[in-house]
Formats: sequence, structure tokens, C-alpha cells
Amino acid sequence: MTVALAPAKLNLALVVGPRQENGKHELATVFQRIALVDRIELAPAAALEVEGFAADTIVRSILEALAQRVGVEPRWRVSIEKEVPVAAGLGGGSSDAASALRLANATLGSPLPTAELLELARPLGADISFFLLEGPQLGAGDGSELRPLALPQDYFVLLVLPAGVVKSSTAAIYRAFDERRGELDFAERRAALLAATESPRRVSDLALLPANDLAGSPLSERLLELGAFRADVSGAGPAVYALFERRETVEQAAEAMGAFGKVWLTEPTW
Repeated sequence: MTVALAPAKLNLALVVGPRQENGKHELATVFQRIALVDRIELAPAAALEVEGFAADTIVRSILEALAQRVGVEPRWRVSIEKEVPVAAGLGGGSSDAASALRLANATLGSPLPTAELLELARPLGADISFFLLEGPQLGAGDGSELRPLALPQDYFVLLVLPAGVVKSSTAAIYRAFDERRGELDFAERRAALLAATESPRRVSDLALLPANDLAGSPLSERLLELGAFRADVSGAGPAVYALFERRETVEQAAEAMGAFGKVWLTEPTW
């Protein structure tokens, strides 16, 4: 048996443009791992099994794709111990898939190089590609065209999953974006994102990143009032994140935000 930790991610910015010929929207996004993790175990098995999270499809799909690619039977048992909230905009399922893929790949007689794993993962979602790499990344295209970013890491993260909020489907969220003509001025917003990531010197420079184009939350304003230097929704939500420079301030904010939903106090990780 082998074990890996599968961290959640934040979209520290998410700028969305027009729909491309392949049906996907053009994106510019900033991916950042955080130290809220699922635990993934992988062991040999007579056939592919995924335990611990009944709703999983993505771990199974990526391991079937790996087995088909290298011409073997997918004889692995994967156990998932969930801590990252599901369908919250934090990429937990994609991170689980990336971790399981790495573990399964390591069991092969001739493991695939990272470039081939990225190619394998791309059809299943941009987030998996991010989790196969290290460090913060700038996502372009549909989000799977990645390049590393040098971003400050010395801050604290408060996550809030608002009580009673049920996430709409990703398709519905993008449909609403199209209906309100959200792609207008995409070039300007993308330029602002790129400018903010060119050479950030202080953690507070992350406040210059543009707001999430897909989703917002009234909790963001409350978190700023509580001392965050940036607060926004991650991905398509509904999880809201806030960045703080001082531990004392984020701890006080965590206590205050407990009235609004479930909270996690965490930090960025590589």
C-alpha cells in the first residue's frame, strides 16, 4: 500500500472569456494549493476498486485511462478519506485523481513521465493537470495550459463554506455567465490578472488580482471588514476564501465567521 495527500486548491483569480470552438470558455486563472487535504491510499487488487467516496467517478476514470494507455488491467484499490468539501470550488476530486494517478503510475514497470501524465489528464479537466505539477500556476486556454508563478506564500487562509448554499451545476453557472455577456472586456481583465502576477513583492499585492468572473459572495465584504487583504469565491464556488497577513487576525475572523457556515483555517502550500 502507498499513501499520498491530495491538497485542495484556490483560484486566487478567475477571469473568463468567450466560448471557444471546442465548446469550452477561454480562461485566465491563478491556481494555488492549500494545506487542506484528502488522504489517498492505493494497493494492488484483483480489479479496480474505489472506496470511501461513493460519488467518485474521476479517480476511476483517470486510472482506467492510465491502464488503457500502458496496456495493463487496472488492478488497483483506492481508498479516499475526504476532508476537502465536495463541489465547493476547491478541486478536491481532481486532486484525488492526480494523487491516485501518481501512485498508480509508480507501480508500473516503466512509469510514464509527467508530460505524458499531463496529456492523459487533460481531457478530464484542467484542475488535474495543475495537481500534477508543483507550485502556483497560471492557467490559460481552458485552464490546462499552465506555467509556474512566483507568488508570495507567507499568509494565512480562511475558508468558509456558507451554510444552506447549494452549488448550481458548472454548466448552469457558465450558462448564466453567457446570458449576462460576461465575456465582454475579457482582454482588459486578463491583462489586469497578468500584471498582478508579474512580480508581486508582498502578500498584499495579491489584492490587485481581479475578482472572480463566475461567482461572488456577500461574505467576501464581511471578510475584508474582518481584516482580510483579499476575499473572493474559489472557482465556481460556493466556498469563499480570505487571505490574512497575521495569525491573530485570521483566528478572530474564523471565530466570527463560524456563524455563517463551516470554516477551515489553513495556509498555502507548494
